[in-house]
Amino acid sequence: MEREGDGYFSALVPDATAGSRYRFGDLPDPASRFQPEGPHGPSEIVDPSLFAWTDGNWRGGTLAGKILYEMHVGTFTREGTWTAAAHELPELGKAGITVIELMPVADFPGRFGWGYDGVGLYAPVSLYGQPDDFRAFVNAAHNQGIAVILDVVYNHIGPDGNYLKEFSPRYFTDRYDNEWGEAINFDGPNSGPVREFFLTNAAYWIDEFHLDGLRLDATQQIFDGSETHIVSAIAARVREAARGRATIIVAENEPQDARLAQSKEQGGYGLDGLWNDDFHHTAVVAMTGRNEAYYTDYKGSPQEFISAAKYGFLFQGQRYKWQKQRRGKPAWALHPAQFVTFIQNHDQVANSARGERIHMQTTPGRFKAMTALLLLSPGTPMLFQGEEFCSSAPFLFFADHKPELSRRVREGRAKFLAQFRSLSSFDSQCGFIDPSSVSTYEQCKLDFSERERHAGYYQLHKDLIRLRNQDPVFRSQRRSGIDGAVLGAEAFVLRYFGGGGDDRLLLVNFGLDLHLDPAPEPLLAPPQGSRWAVLWSSEDPRYGGSGIVSPDTDDNWRITGHAAMVLRPVVTDPNA
Repeated sequence: MEREGDGYFSALVPDATAGSRYRFGDLPDPASRFQPEGPHGPSEIVDPSLFAWTDGNWRGGTLAGKILYEMHVGTFTREGTWTAAAHELPELGKAGITVIELMPVADFPGRFGWGYDGVGLYAPVSLYGQPDDFRAFVNAAHNQGIAVILDVVYNHIGPDGNYLKEFSPRYFTDRYDNEWGEAINFDGPNSGPVREFFLTNAAYWIDEFHLDGLRLDATQQIFDGSETHIVSAIAARVREAARGRATIIVAENEPQDARLAQSKEQGGYGLDGLWNDDFHHTAVVAMTGRNEAYYTDYKGSPQEFISAAKYGFLFQGQRYKWQKQRRGKPAWALHPAQFVTFIQNHDQVANSARGERIHMQTTPGRFKAMTALLLLSPGTPMLFQGEEFCSSAPFLFFADHKPELSRRVREGRAKFLAQFRSLSSFDSQCGFIDPSSVSTYEQCKLDFSERERHAGYYQLHKDLIRLRNQDPVFRSQRRSGIDGAVLGAEAFVLRYFGGGGDDRLLLVNFGLDLHLDPAPEPLLAPPQGSRWAVLWSSEDPRYGGSGIVSPDTDDNWRITGHAAMVLRPVVTDPNA
């Protein structure tokens, strides 16, 4: 190779073709498009122009009106491949899913893993198939009307198979304390090529795989004091690479810095949305009764759900007892659709003793009521794979590393879970689940026959998504289009304001049956000349409920416990 200057080298290899394998000396290409033998093996040339796309009319999408679905390709199907996952796309479309959020697929070592220890940032991991299989998956999703965004990790590089330092020590810096290893050098000496490496990677997924956007992992660990923060630069590069297609860029940010999702004109970074951990945390406390560890500052109270529906984040700068510091920044400028809400995701399901899904930790009534709140709230809801049919498969932490690294990973995982009082004795009494065991990985795979065995729960999710998409009031996601009131210790009402009095009520009761007599709450009053009628109820027998009874009775309001109900106005006196 010949020196070009500024630390770059190049060579022309006339007989190289797609499928040829190569190395730089003994090293794989850090920008390899494919690593067929894993991160330590040779790189393979891929010609992205050979794939025959059929999504020419696809124009992308925005967050508004979408239902997100987090997917881990390796456990989504028994086969764990792109091809097998593509076969399930029509069913996801029928269920109402409109955006798939893929967990990371950048090449990582071992036979299985979550993907957050990726090292080959340009190479889709070979465990799931060829790069063109990935393209075929995206192409098929677009033909089903489903967008696809990819979770990318730009806050650190995995510990096994990371060869970037062999090319230059400037990729990393010791000026910042990174939670997962060395911080990436986005603002120090010779950081220009480092920034370009990651900016090009962001554009690469949009350009060569027709992805519709990105989810940026743990942005609080992306350190940059530059005039233009790398996260803001990534957003601009993604928009540019999309060539006019609409894109979605969502961030995970534990401190809940709302500026990430504010426009550049507002002094923000220009992303489209943020994961809303506050909603998840208060929901888990309400469903399980446990407010330990990072749930300490949540009560699962009616007022928390009302505030979450109206304002998104619950913590926007107040003191946060668990962390002994203030949490969040004002989010008043954000649109409701910019808050991605969920009651399950890969992290939170795994952060339990057995990786149990939330429906297994609460009562059926509470789970159905919370699902209604999730899918009908103004934020953008996200389901975790299998949640729509109450999958019995756990989702555990799994990572196939070399023995010494596996031991350290296991110890680190046990130390992390020790913050939960309820898990402090689990390891000694029951035995900690080994992340490096293939059985840990295998038991996380979904069983789609449960769509039929759990038909009631599956129907509940499909009906709520349909209601959200088709009802003009729920669909609007208007800012300031909602208000709420506490009705009891565990009960509340949300009122969605439609045009001309065409309002909706969402009644939620996580506690005992509630009799409101009297009922001095104006949000319960129907529009003039109307009465309330039941539009949807979690007690519908189709969902395993005991039957639908109107709560607005001659005996005043009677609100069923462990249930949710949607009411709409029916005109009784058009001249009133």
